[in-house]
Amino acid sequence: MEIYSSISANKTKTWLIMVLFVVFSTTLIYIFGKALGYSPVLLIGFALIFAGFSSLGSYFYSDKLVLASTGAKLIEKKDNPDLYRIVENLAIGDGIPLPKIYIMQEIAPNAFATGRDPNHAVICVTTGLLQKLNRVELEGVIAHELSHVKNYDTRLMAIVAILVGFIAIFADFFMRSLWFRGFSNRESRGSGNIQLIFLGIGIALAILSPIIATLIQLSLSRKREYLADASGALLTRYPEGLASALEKISSDKNTIKSANNATAQLFIINPFKGKPAKAFLSSLFNTHPPAEERIKILRSM
Repeated sequence: MEIYSSISANKTKTWLIMVLFVVFSTTLIYIFGKALGYSPVLLIGFALIFAGFSSLGSYFYSDKLVLASTGAKLIEKKDNPDLYRIVENLAIGDGIPLPKIYIMQEIAPNAFATGRDPNHAVICVTTGLLQKLNRVELEGVIAHELSHVKNYDTRLMAIVAILVGFIAIFADFFMRSLWFRGFSNRESRGSGNIQLIFLGIGIALAILSPIIATLIQLSLSRKREYLADASGALLTRYPEGLASALEKISSDKNTIKSANNATAQLFIINPFKGKPAKAFLSSLFNTHPPAEERIKILRSM
């Protein structure tokens, strides 16, 4: 597989998933509105306004919250000249500003990127990563994380996380509205079978929609990892460096103690280091694609 074709394919799949997510969210709110007798247009408008305000908070403060939760510390060039030069050289090669560099005191090798755009980006690595990877492997990991920055992945995933949250909120709102309002005889006579159909579909979606939304979110997260792998390999012109790094990181048995479910998808490899999911249904709920598959793709480039 060529690097350029891999990048193009993953970008296309990302856009398709995003379109699917927006269509699914809008359809869901429309059905909830029809089932409850509200104006679907007004309900969708309210959802967009509410989501907009929440997005602003996520846009400006998500990186600070992530760094605070991990206990990472900002470094300067004098603190780790080798790491600083690697990040600096790759950032220049990628045509983006030098991100802030943080180090986490964790023995597990891992790394992540955060920040709302390339001008406010952060690259964070663990002490374990610095100790266990050679220079070429470290360059592969940094190139992967810089690709997340250049591709605006952290912003994209923050927006998707808000969408997932609102789907769960509106599903809960719908079920509570049914509980408190009931389905009056007046509404039944006024709307007939159509209202009953929307009500039945709404109840089914209220139960299934949070699961469906989470699956879409995780699928999108996995596609962005493949894209960052390919983009990182293009930046270093040496896919084997990242492939070898992924082997070492995924085979290490240590876990990131400060990681949580909200930050797990940011890391280059699942920080919880769970057993590889072989079953189809189990793999759907993984935050990351299988390391073995990523390594295979990199070595085929």
